[in-house]
Amino acid sequence: MTEQNTLKHLQTVTESLETGATMQIRYLLNGALPAQDVARLLESSPPKERKLLWELIEAENQGEVLQYLTEDVGIQFMKNMDTERLIAVSGHFESDDLADLLQQLPEKIVREVLASMSSQDRTRVERLLSYSEDSAGGLMNTDTITIRPNITVDIVFRYLRRHNTLPDMTDSLLVVSRSDKLLGTLPLTTLLVSDLNATVRDIMETEYTVITAETPANDVAQLFEKMDLVSAPVIDGHSKKLLGRITIDDVVDVIRDEAEHSMLSMAGLDDDEDTFSPIMKTTKRRAVWLGINLVTAFIASYVIGLFQNTLDQIVALAILMPIVASMGGIAGSQVLTLVIRGIALNQIGATNTRWLLNRELIVGLLNGLLWSAVIAVLTAFWFDNIKIAYIIAGAIVINLLFAAATGTLLPILLKKLGIDPALAGSVILTTVTDVVGFVSFLGLATIFLI
Repeated sequence: MTEQNTLKHLQTVTESLETGATMQIRYLLNGALPAQDVARLLESSPPKERKLLWELIEAENQGEVLQYLTEDVGIQFMKNMDTERLIAVSGHFESDDLADLLQQLPEKIVREVLASMSSQDRTRVERLLSYSEDSAGGLMNTDTITIRPNITVDIVFRYLRRHNTLPDMTDSLLVVSRSDKLLGTLPLTTLLVSDLNATVRDIMETEYTVITAETPANDVAQLFEKMDLVSAPVIDGHSKKLLGRITIDDVVDVIRDEAEHSMLSMAGLDDDEDTFSPIMKTTKRRAVWLGINLVTAFIASYVIGLFQNTLDQIVALAILMPIVASMGGIAGSQVLTLVIRGIALNQIGATNTRWLLNRELIVGLLNGLLWSAVIAVLTAFWFDNIKIAYIIAGAIVINLLFAAATGTLLPILLKKLGIDPALAGSVILTTVTDVVGFVSFLGLATIFLI
């Protein structure tokens, strides 16, 4: 469903709720729209309407819709379900998606859901729960088709025909030994054109991309992009046994989540933030970073207070002061964003950090000289004071150099300390550029004007 269609259906649903015409809504939610579109409709609705819409979805359809909801919204519904209902809807989930959701539920409910599963399904989900959600083990799906290397193509075809369907995104069969060690892959394109009497060992590929369960999710996404993969097997890093496989649809989710994380973290928001989450929940989430920002603002205000006598004597300084801080903040944010992206793509390391820092310092200096000249000319005409023009020009150059250095080194340092650069970087950078901007501008003014 396109964004325009989503808004169109949302308007239809809203009007129907206002008039009490629930039959049309039931029709839309229980067959007229695919489960993916129903999920988007729920996510685009405020809490009160969302609850009403959910109640209008028939019980047998709720499980299918749940698997397409974002984690934050899906958990809202699942926490209000009794254990029996949770068990019923869990059958609609792929094992990896179910494991992700179970990690957010109380342990007692998780145990009851697992106890309701067959031994095979329970083992699959428990294996996934043992891995981090942000690792290959947490991403993988255990629904795979494996074959032995000593059977013929004819036997492979007979084996496949015993299945009603193949797992989604199946582009290769996985060849394993009796101890489940991965030996190779057999692409379906190769299988279809091979002689029926040929053995799997003769036609399988022994050079293939394999991923260990401990590999970070971001590295998995980059590997899929680099190798143009549709799926890839996941093995245990120690025993080399096959555990499952990762498919491109899961990787797309990783890429989307990473993009959302980077964007929302810059504003101090949770990457699972629900656009229409309840008022108190949203207030709590945002209050923390507003508080942190308040502390940094007081630091900047304290620095300004140190130069109160200077400001009292020359009012023009108070008027021009925000320009210095703003220029440094923008310049620093440009560098910070670029470096965070480079870190996420594993492009920045010990070997190229010095070059990157030198490049950004030179760029900062050139931009500082360019825009300080422009600002100095405008200031001279505005206040008819050449000294203030020189002072603000010097402060701009100093702040842009500090902004370049901070924007480059700060995310690298935060990464080494185990702190998310996207989450903390912008707050620290703003404080640095504000403080340096105020100190340089007011400090120079104190030296040369007072």
